[in-house]
Amino acid sequence: MKQRILGKSGISVSSIGFGAWGIGGAQGDAVAYGKTDDATSLRALQVSLEQGVTFYDVADLYGNGHAEELLGQAFEHHRDQVVLASKVGFKGFSGERDLSPAYIEQALAASLKRLRTDYLDLYQIHSPSDADFARWPEVLETLQDLKKRGLIKAIGLAAKGPDDGLAYLQTHDFDVVQVNFNLADQRAKTNGLFAYCQTHNIGLIARTPFCFGFLTGKVPSDMKFAPGDHRAKWSAEQIRLWAEAFQRFSLDAMLGEGQSQAQLALRFCISYPEVACVIPGTMNEREAVENASVGDLPLLAADILDRIETIYKNHLFFAG
Repeated sequence: MKQRILGKSGISVSSIGFGAWGIGGAQGDAVAYGKTDDATSLRALQVSLEQGVTFYDVADLYGNGHAEELLGQAFEHHRDQVVLASKVGFKGFSGERDLSPAYIEQALAASLKRLRTDYLDLYQIHSPSDADFARWPEVLETLQDLKKRGLIKAIGLAAKGPDDGLAYLQTHDFDVVQVNFNLADQRAKTNGLFAYCQTHNIGLIARTPFCFGFLTGKVPSDMKFAPGDHRAKWSAEQIRLWAEAFQRFSLDAMLGEGQSQAQLALRFCISYPEVACVIPGTMNEREAVENASVGDLPLLAADILDRIETIYKNHLFFAG
């Protein structure tokens, strides 16, 4: 597994990481991709580590803390082998927000307990808005204090969208930004966020590389989503556009022998040097092996990336 440096944080991470939203499951009012099996989730974490995945991204929101508990159970005795990142900002799936100093202290303590560790490698503000920064202008000072105390090593922004991400990087001092980026959503590259991160040495984590599963080619437009699956609330038009997205890129012509569409989607993300790590949602052992194997594959050639960019510019991928 190739390693990359997470910008000015100096933290070394595997180019392929592990997105842990899905394994949080549908706990209480939590939504992700439906119900999960803890034994299956723990096996996925174990196999990912065996395959060389070192970066694990989670949030206190995922499964209302359950995803963090699973990571704690899996890595309690392997803490020196993993880079753990979590998030703060949401008080639950109702959408209530809190970034006050007292709440951040409380939330971090709870996350550390669930993760069975005494520090986080990366602590990220979870989908902040202008209103959040106006209401809690001291939020970065709070995180800097946690960093000085050794409770966190780096400060991150898990941006709601690429435009938010670019705006907040220009006005606040973050070490790392996390943003959506995939074949069907290249906004982070086209809006200047990639270039800004490269110029200012900000670590960039690409999330949703499979576009919520649709770029694997395994989610049809007429799929009935289970209770607890956030995609059930999407418009039929958006589901159709993303269910057809993988076909737009003529994936068969770009795939190497024996590679899956999911693997091409990951190769696309890590073929950009601005991307330190991509975090596919990983739910089971098979996906863990498939995803991790991309870390040893060659990057896509420049002409292939140009073709993909042209296709993206010439098609509609977002419903109005």
